[in-house]
Amino acid sequence: MKVRAIAIILGCFFWLFSQPALALTNIQLLDVSYKDCSPELAQGIVTSGGSSLPADCYIITGKAKNTSGKTVYDADVFGRINDANNEPILQNRSRVGSIPEVPPGVSEFELRISVPSDQPTPLKLKQFKASGFTTKVNPIF
Repeated sequence: MKVRAIAIILGCFFWLFSQPALALTNIQLLDVSYKDCSPELAQGIVTSGGSSLPADCYIITGKAKNTSGKTVYDADVFGRINDANNEPILQNRSRVGSIPEVPPGVSEFELRISVPSDQPTPLKLKQFKASGFTTKVNPIF
C-alpha cells in the first residue's frame, strides 16, 4: 500500500512539473530557387577529409508557409540539390540548413550554401520542406 501511494505521489509530481512535449511543426516551402552570393559572402572553401577545395557560394531563396498559427523556431530545411549532371551537391545528407524563426503565414527565407567549383550549374532544387518547433529549443550541454 505504501509503495502504491508513493508511486501515485511521484507520478503526480512528474506530471505537474514536467516540460511540455515538443512536437515538430511542418512548414511548406514555396518558390524555391537560388542566386549567386554577393562578393562579401562568396569567399569560402569546401572542406572534405582535411583538404580544401575551391567553392562557389549560392543563396537558396523561397517562401515559407506556416499554417500552425504560431511562430515556429529552429526550422530545419531539407531538400535535394543536384548539379547539371544530376550529381548530388551534398553527399549523403538532405539537411540544407535552418531558418531561425518562421512567423505564421507566408514569409521569405534565405540560406547560404557552398558548392564545389567543379560541379556544373544550373543547380536543381528538389523536394524542399522544413520542420521546426513552436517553442524555442534550449540545448542541454
